[in-house]
Amino acid sequence: MKDYLVKDNWKIIEDQYHIEFNQISESIFSIGNGHMGQRANFEESFTGKTLQGNYIGGVYYPDKTRVGWWKNGYPEYFAKVLNACDWIGIRILLDQEEVDLHKAEIKKFYRELDMKRGVLTRKAEFITPKGRHLSIESQRFCSMADDEIGAIEYKVTSRNYNGGLALVSYLDFDVKNSDANYDEKFWEEDQQVASDEAMYVIAKTRKTNFQCAASMDHSLTINGGKSDHYFDYGNGEKYVEVFISGEIVTDGEWVYHKFVNISSSRNHNAESLLPDALTKSKAARSAGFELLLESHVDAWSKIWNTADIVIKDDVAAQQGIRFNIFQLYQTYTGKDSRLNIGPKGFTGEKYGGSTYWDTEAYCLPFYLSTTDASVARNLLIYRHNQLDRAIENAEKLGFSDGAALYPMVTMNGEECHNEWEITFEEIHRNGAIAYAIYDYIKYTGDQDYLVSHGVEVLVAIARFWSQRVNFSEAKQKYVMLGVTGPNEYENNVNNNWYTNYIATWCMDYAAESLAYIKKSHSADYSRIISLINFNESELEKWSDITAKMYFPVDKNKGIYLQQDGFLDKDIISVTDLPQSERPIHQKWSWDRILRSCFIKQADVLQGLYFFEDKFDLEDIRRNYEYYEPLTVHESSLSPCVHSILATKLNMKDKAYEMYLQTSRLDLDDYNNDTEDGCHITSMAGTWLAIVRGFAGMSVENDTLSFSPKLPKQWTEVSFKTNFRGQMIELVMSKDGNHLNNLSDSSIKVILNNKEFVVEPIGVTI
Repeated sequence: MKDYLVKDNWKIIEDQYHIEFNQISESIFSIGNGHMGQRANFEESFTGKTLQGNYIGGVYYPDKTRVGWWKNGYPEYFAKVLNACDWIGIRILLDQEEVDLHKAEIKKFYRELDMKRGVLTRKAEFITPKGRHLSIESQRFCSMADDEIGAIEYKVTSRNYNGGLALVSYLDFDVKNSDANYDEKFWEEDQQVASDEAMYVIAKTRKTNFQCAASMDHSLTINGGKSDHYFDYGNGEKYVEVFISGEIVTDGEWVYHKFVNISSSRNHNAESLLPDALTKSKAARSAGFELLLESHVDAWSKIWNTADIVIKDDVAAQQGIRFNIFQLYQTYTGKDSRLNIGPKGFTGEKYGGSTYWDTEAYCLPFYLSTTDASVARNLLIYRHNQLDRAIENAEKLGFSDGAALYPMVTMNGEECHNEWEITFEEIHRNGAIAYAIYDYIKYTGDQDYLVSHGVEVLVAIARFWSQRVNFSEAKQKYVMLGVTGPNEYENNVNNNWYTNYIATWCMDYAAESLAYIKKSHSADYSRIISLINFNESELEKWSDITAKMYFPVDKNKGIYLQQDGFLDKDIISVTDLPQSERPIHQKWSWDRILRSCFIKQADVLQGLYFFEDKFDLEDIRRNYEYYEPLTVHESSLSPCVHSILATKLNMKDKAYEMYLQTSRLDLDDYNNDTEDGCHITSMAGTWLAIVRGFAGMSVENDTLSFSPKLPKQWTEVSFKTNFRGQMIELVMSKDGNHLNNLSDSSIKVILNNKEFVVEPIGVTI
């Protein structure tokens, strides 16, 4: 755990130069707008440890799989969102001495991410090896108002130097991914021009043939007005630059503005890609930095108006939740149903920027409440549009008759994960996708989605489960062999309780959905069963399986066993594990991890969280008190589930501890891996810990319900939620709870099991 960032309600601040944490800061201070994102690399040259990264949503490369032992069924490639054009670069030359902060003596350093405005600011005062004393200040943002525009304001001030100064501002597509399996570069040059009329590079990806255009315009002010300076232009492979040279004097200042448009063939046809890019970068320059910034800040203001959570008297907790909300909206805005949410978003390359089950299990509820329901609907549409690929994925593994296995990792619906214990065995991901449909419909009441899209997915998933089980003569039950549950610290287990449970739930929900459509939408029912070639005898099979599914339990302890044989392990509490041996995934052999009792993340408890209304409170308590002490929380997805359940069990200190861990996972680098990028999808879990945990928000009989339990560390917390087109605000405080109806008509709400009609003026209870 690291603690080098200043606590602030709205800002992330690094007030000293921490070279040892530079890559962590590059992740944390990243900026983005849903279309593209940029790590917090320095604009000027830097020879220290760094991970340069700019990423464009949906632009990927199928990097050939690299494994030591190939197995039948392995995907041929691992899809990766590509490190794209380095558009921020501005080199500084002082009479041929190049500024490099890694080699300079740093006198002052300040970096700030203003989350309210979406602006990254950096200030540095330094002395070069040749004794030149300068300071630089930069501001930059990826526009939320126009998601293809990035802008930089870059100031250079001399403290003691009189002489030649040159700024070399460039666009560079000659980049590579740090995680490339074979150290390949994935971009090929298409066109490039560098002149006073236009500066741009068009590059295309190998294999996938995405075209991306980066165009640049700029302006320069010296000492507050015009001064003599010289422009020259140059280019290289996949590279263009402008060389601006002149003189600087002590206390003199150069102010340079850089306006860049980055667009791709995903959103533009070949004929319009370049003209549109050039037009937009020129328009950005004409508008100017301040006007662009104003529009960008206004767009963020609209997001914060509905998405913000306000915590009083706990700066660390407040900073944590706002950072998580900020990064989620930088990653995904819901405008494009072809896009999804990668575990690292636009902050790094680990996990390839691909889609995991994290979206459905964690992110969808966040977008359901904080913005228009169409955003969450687009996340479901993403999976529906890939149903054919999910069926193909299942066929590759021997399944048939329309059974679908959604990929563990994907860009376009095709599986591209190549660890056998994950690719072939972590099949519970199918259940999360079905659960997301249920969660969406329960929250929005949008039964039309079930008819138009959802039921096709549910039936295909149910078909998979019905083929994946087998009947055990010894047990006289259906069993599920050779799986990996959510706890990835155990592989190839039999009868993982969570997987068995969610499989039966999926089959039941698919059957219920078909029955609803048959009764209420008979014409659609006929269309659907014809489309999916459905035979009602399948219902009998599903019913038989769900009635006879085997679930491992230990009656003496009163717990659901994580899987067969779990109690054969040496059961040791995490508190007995030396801190020097943690995190165990970095300190232990994989063999030792697999044989241990230690749990990476919620497994049985994941099921109790999803389906808590199916279990009584004492069931949940016994399982929580057994499994949480064995959990090392080395998955970013773990603390939030434990926080929510701890709140339900009135374990207030544990709930707060887990909340603080999930909210500050990256800010404090709990798991020593933030340098790879932030844990974007788990950030939605921070929101869940407050809204579905401390506030106890749920939907009961089509009515919004709250069961607030305010942490003792807080005097007040408030948030808004958009429920079926009405906006309501809950204010939880030590003096009680207050509901504000921010809509035009009354709304029925359940608070602590009592029903109230809340008029637009609100009510205190």
